Amino acid sequence: MKLFLDSARLDEVKQAVDWGIIDGITTNPSHVKTAGGNPSKIYPEICRLVSGPVSIETIATDTEGIVREGRALAEISDNVIVKVPVIKEGIKAIRILSSEGISTNATINFTPLQALLAAKAGATYISPFIGRLDSAGQKGIELVDQIRKIFDNYGFETQLLTAAIRHPEHVLQSALIGADACTMGFSILSGLYDHHLTDLVLQQFLGDWESVPKWIGGPYGD
Repeated sequence: MKLFLDSARLDEVKQAVDWGIIDGITTNPSHVKTAGGNPSKIYPEICRLVSGPVSIETIATDTEGIVREGRALAEISDNVIVKVPVIKEGIKAIRILSSEGISTNATINFTPLQALLAAKAGATYISPFIGRLDSAGQKGIELVDQIRKIFDNYGFETQLLTAAIRHPEHVLQSALIGADACTMGFSILSGLYDHHLTDLVLQQFLGDWESVPKWIGGPYGD
C-alpha cells in the first residue's frame, strides 16, 4: 500500500521525504492556508521535492472552471494529480480531464455510489474521507471496504486512496482491506513507527551491550 503525506507544509514534506517511506503528497485548500505561503510557490516546490504523485485541489465548482483550473495545475509538473470534488459538475470535469490524459483524484467522497460514478468517469484516484464519517457517527472504514468490493467486482482501474485518517489504526484497517494508498497527516505518519515495547526492548539490548567485552580493532570497539 502506498503511503502519502497529507500536508502543504514544506518542512513536513522535506522530513517525510528524508524518511524514505512516502510515495506521494496530498494537499487541500485548508493545508495551504495552514502552511501560510503562496500556493504558486508551494505547489512547484512540493513537486520538486517529491517524485511521486502530488494531489492539488481545484477551487471552481462548475465544470468549465474545474477543467480550466485542472489544466493549469497539470502544467506545474508531470506528477500533479488534479483533485476534483465528487459533485455533478466535478464528475463531468473528471471525464473531460481524464480524456485529455490528466490524472485526477476524486475527493470529498462519502458514499460508495459517488466512488462508482468517479470510477466510471475515469478518475485516477478516489478519496473516501473516513475520519469525517467516524465523527458523524458512521464507520468510515466500511466505506473503504465497500468501494474495494465494487472496484474489484467490475475491474475498475481507479485507485482507492483512504483519506481523512485520524489514527494509525485507520492505516492498518485500510491495508487489510486492500486500499491502494493511504494519506495522513505528519503526526500520524510519524506514529506508524512507534510502539512502547520497541523502545523498551531497544533500551534493554543497548544496556546489556554495555557489559559485553569489546575487542580491539573490531567493528564494535577500539
